[in-house]
Amino acid sequence: MKILKLSEIRIRDPFFLRVNKTYYLYGTTDYNTWEGKGTGFDFYKSEDLIHFTGPYEAFRPPVDFWADINFWAPEVWKYKNAFYMIASFKKEGRCRGVQILTCPSPEGPFLPLTEEAVTPDSWECLDGTLVFEADKVYLVFCHEWLQTGDGEICAVELTGDLRYRAGEPFVLFRGSDAAWTVEHEEFGHKGYVTDGPFVMYDKTKSLHTFWSSYGEKGYAIGISHARGGLTGRWEHEEKPVLDQEGGHGMVFEAINGEKYLAIHGPNEWLKERVQLILLEKLLP
Repeated sequence: MKILKLSEIRIRDPFFLRVNKTYYLYGTTDYNTWEGKGTGFDFYKSEDLIHFTGPYEAFRPPVDFWADINFWAPEVWKYKNAFYMIASFKKEGRCRGVQILTCPSPEGPFLPLTEEAVTPDSWECLDGTLVFEADKVYLVFCHEWLQTGDGEICAVELTGDLRYRAGEPFVLFRGSDAAWTVEHEEFGHKGYVTDGPFVMYDKTKSLHTFWSSYGEKGYAIGISHARGGLTGRWEHEEKPVLDQEGGHGMVFEAINGEKYLAIHGPNEWLKERVQLILLEKLLP
């Protein structure tokens, strides 16, 4: 298998999972992420975050899979005794949805946990991530701005086996709630974008969400803070933590204890590469 440097891997929406001393890198890997049939998701492996092997196949859709385009933003989480992939999919004539897949191994092949997306059928949804709070598991996801005008970051409690919604989705905040966002126009629509939420705890167990939208200088990443847990009040920094070319951030801890924000940049098709930024430089 070919050995690559991180800078040689074209990938959108990067997500790192560390299992013991091995880093797994997942992301949007289809050549054409917007048009044409979806192929699936690949992953790469590394022991040092410098040299990677791959690509390896993580997911290929079964013949009866409900979606066939826009295979986006896979995340992989260890939960109980298995690994779960959270990813976005779409089919012409059906709303984009967040599907949960599973496998005993982080290397796949991942298979659908249920026959349908876990997000509401009538909602255009994307970029799901998991949050564990008070013995409950929540799916945090975006209710897409193309449908709502003002994009929403929502949450819904899941059943303990992650197969179904255990309640009704609720809005954490909207794109226009942050002072740094501006209206974006694309695909014949104009509104406030919400993309790529990632929820993390700090040392005091407080919750923070990194998320992407458009600011004055372009595609950017902001951070918002929960006051009272996931279901509480959210406050937003007045300025983004990255004011341009900041795409779909997530945070992971390296073997040496350092924490990194991983993003893709630039936010330009076929030029996307993983960028790793020490979290302490953004949040001293």
